[in-house]
This record gives sequence, structure tokens and C-alpha cells, in this order.
Amino acid sequence: MSNMIEKSIEIEAPRSTVWSALTDHEKFGAWFGARIDGPFVVGEVSTGVITVCEAAGWKATIKAMEDPAYFAYTWHPYAIDPDYDYSGEPETLVEFWLEEKGASTVVKVRETGFDNLPLHRIADALRSNTNGWEFQLGNIKKYAEN
Repeated sequence: MSNMIEKSIEIEAPRSTVWSALTDHEKFGAWFGARIDGPFVVGEVSTGVITVCEAAGWKATIKAMEDPAYFAYTWHPYAIDPDYDYSGEPETLVEFWLEEKGASTVVKVRETGFDNLPLHRIADALRSNTNGWEFQLGNIKKYAEN
């Protein structure tokens, strides 16, 4: 079983526009489908609500923001059951790289650490987030190109 999800997309927008869409908490929330409580700050926990699934909270620890090319956070993947306590589980690492390609920007996302999750959660988390990252890259593309 894979321990990683990797996806990429080319966005017809300057890297600065894509960077802002990725690292400004309000813009991130707009395309991701979340209401995030405050700005992303390296080393701090970001909280909020995932609006497409109101029962799911947004909670991520911001690990890196290296303008304009690298953004990373950790979180509990597929943490959608409001009656389940995910706090004792390891988190996965989500990393974004932005590369200029002419007037466009290539966004690469990689999520790792699934093999550290409890066995009963690995398959669902991998399946959900594999589909989810495909969907979310489409969302950021639409957001940044408009």
C-alpha cells in the first residue's frame, strides 16, 4: 500500500497569484471549502470548519511558508467523524511546491505519512484524499485563473 499521494496541475496565473491563493487563509478557505479562523503562521495551529462537511473541523499545524515556492502543514486526514477523537493519531504531512512555467504556475501537492495511521483508517484516508487532492487542485486552478 502506498504511503503517499502526489498530484500536480498547471494554472494559468502568475506564481504570486497562486501563492496568495494557497497561503492567505481567507483565499485558501474560498477554494478549499473552509472557514479558517485566522492567518497561517509557521509553527502555529490553524483552526476552522470545513464548510463542505460542517461536521468536520479544520485543524492543521503550519510547518513552512517559503514565499513563493513552498507551503507545508500537518493534519489528520479524512477526519470527518465528529464522534471520533483523532487527537491521539499521527498526522500526515501536506506539501505544496509552486514552479513558474512561462506565464503559468505548476502546483505540486504531496501528502505523506499514511502508513503511520491506525490500520483501520489507512485505506479510507488514502482513497478519500487521493480523490480530494484531484478535486482541490481543480478548485485552486479555477480560483486563481479568475
